[in-house]
This record gives sequence, C-alpha cells and structure tokens, in this order.
Amino acid sequence: MSRPIAVVGTGTGVGKTVVTAGLTRLLRAAGYDARAIKPAQTGHPPDDDAGFVAAACDDPDAATCPRYLEPALAPRVAAEVANEALSYESIRTACEREIESTPVPIVEGIGGLRVPLAGDREVIDLVADLDAAAIVVTRSGLGTLNHTALSIDALEARGIDVCGIVVNEYADETIAERTNPDELERMTGYAVETVPPLGEADDETDPRKLAAGVGDAVSPAFRDVIPLEGV
Repeated sequence: MSRPIAVVGTGTGVGKTVVTAGLTRLLRAAGYDARAIKPAQTGHPPDDDAGFVAAACDDPDAATCPRYLEPALAPRVAAEVANEALSYESIRTACEREIESTPVPIVEGIGGLRVPLAGDREVIDLVADLDAAAIVVTRSGLGTLNHTALSIDALEARGIDVCGIVVNEYADETIAERTNPDELERMTGYAVETVPPLGEADDETDPRKLAAGVGDAVSPAFRDVIPLEGV
C-alpha cells in the first residue's frame, strides 16, 4: 500500500472529482492498482462522485463510497436533516479499511477542508488522521489566491504534506487568470499545475475523455508522491 493521496479543494465545485478521476485513470493505465475513495457522498441521487470516477476508468472497482446521504449539504448537516446516524469513527474506519486493501489509495475530499464531516470533526481532520498527502484543487479566476493560500495554511498547520496545487478550468482570458498560477507558486512555494476547461460531467460528455485529459494535464504534480515512471 502506498501512502494515501487526498484530493482536496478550496470549496465545493472546484473540480475535485474530475481531478480524482484523471489521477485514478492515469495510474491504472500505467499499471498501478489505484482506487478512489469518497468518504461520504451527499446530494445522492443524483450526485455520485465515486460513480463518475468508476465510469471514467471503465471499471466499477476503480472507486468506492461507503456512505450516501440524500440532502445536498455538508455530511454532518445532511445526516441531521435526514435524521440518520453518522459518526466520524464509522467514516474513518471505512476509509482505513479501503486504504489497507488498496495499493494506491486516492481519497477525494468533500467540499472544502473545513466542511463539517461528523460530530465535531471536519474534512481536514480526516485527511490528517489518514496520514494522507494533499493535492489542492482550486479555481482559476479572481479570488482564488486568498482561498488557496488559506487552505494551504490550514494543511500546514495540521502537519499535512502538500504535494502540489491544481488550478482547474484554467483559461487565460483575464489578467487574474493569467497571473494566478505564478502568484500561487510564489505565495505557497508549491508546484502549480493547470488544467484547461474540458467540459461538464453530464450526459453529453464522456467522463472517460474528461479523465484522460485531466490525467495528462496534472500528472507532473504527483511525481514526488506516487511513483509514476513511464507515465
């Protein structure tokens, strides 16, 4: 088993799932037994991040999610609204079980780092407790410098290793977009990779094409964490 990688985001909808799918597909195509783990899925149905990753990899075993909740809210809040029991220990244990049985585990975060997970624990607590190294996914436009730098600060304060930043849907159409990657690298000291707009993950777009494009675009950010020789 490799050390788990946590694909975390600066907020909801920044592209964690597409990046997770791209990384998982990239590694599996290179011969690594990688598997994505979504600790909990809210907004289900229709949202199913593990299902998207599995479809992107053409393999139902490429991703798993131990807990689904219908309300599209933070997991702790979703469980409360749905009147369902949800404990941090159950989420952590389920993730640890999947990590132990997976040679290259990839844990996808839920929203941003401070999203309430269960009880008084948040997503960042799970990343720390799983001893995962983090890849931070962020938006490309105005406002991303502050959100990303604060997310990096939070990870470092918890002693979580950061292996890179992925600026998703990068299109250099504005001055902010053109300058943000260099500014993020200057501000944080971490390598910054960019992923161009690849479309939306809906019925009209093949998740396999999205995942392949993202995998090709972001692979350099992972080389110091997971062996990617030949990729």
